[in-house]
Amino acid sequence: MTRHLRICAMGLIAAMGLAGCQSTDPYTGQQKTSNTAVGGGVGAITGAIIGAAVSSKSDRGKGALIGAAVGGLAGAGVGNYMDKQEAQLRQQLQGSGVSVTRNGDNIILNMPGNITFDTARDQVKSQFYPTLDSVALVLKEFDETKVLVAGHTDSIGTAADNQALSERRAMNVAKYLVSQNLSYQRVTSVGYGESQPIADNMYEAGRSQNRRVELTLTPMVR
Repeated sequence: MTRHLRICAMGLIAAMGLAGCQSTDPYTGQQKTSNTAVGGGVGAITGAIIGAAVSSKSDRGKGALIGAAVGGLAGAGVGNYMDKQEAQLRQQLQGSGVSVTRNGDNIILNMPGNITFDTARDQVKSQFYPTLDSVALVLKEFDETKVLVAGHTDSIGTAADNQALSERRAMNVAKYLVSQNLSYQRVTSVGYGESQPIADNMYEAGRSQNRRVELTLTPMVR
């Protein structure tokens, strides 16, 4: 099979997978391609390239098709797994003040500082325990997910103090999750201090957004 035909075949495989996986976003009502479909399409193209590369010249067309099928299945599997986890988290965290954002196969939970910690303190508020319990409940069900807990601060105070505070806050959230019977090997923590603002620190509204803990959930790669 010529290079041109292989590329056409791979494009057709990906297009077929994506065309059949349109869904309605329950929050906006808009039609969208699910992350499962995206994962399947990317996996199909990747698998096709690998399949063609490892096959002999006479069998490259067959290798590309087999590789596309296997790669598409793997990609769709990860996407479907994260789709289900995202849906569970949105359900559990509704009304909690924690936002759920999807970025490819990653899920990001943004926990504002005002609901998580008292000012300049690093101990998790007891009122926030039920929210973390809900997160832990989902993570225990989806046990093929790694969790990175990242602490962030505003720019009030010294950079050194803010760095240390962000590290302690992230560590305490991570410790609480582990205390809910999550494997410590799945959970890591890091502090970024004031280095990664998401809003303008000149204004209180912006500083309030910057004081946060973010949990990034990623599928394990075996």
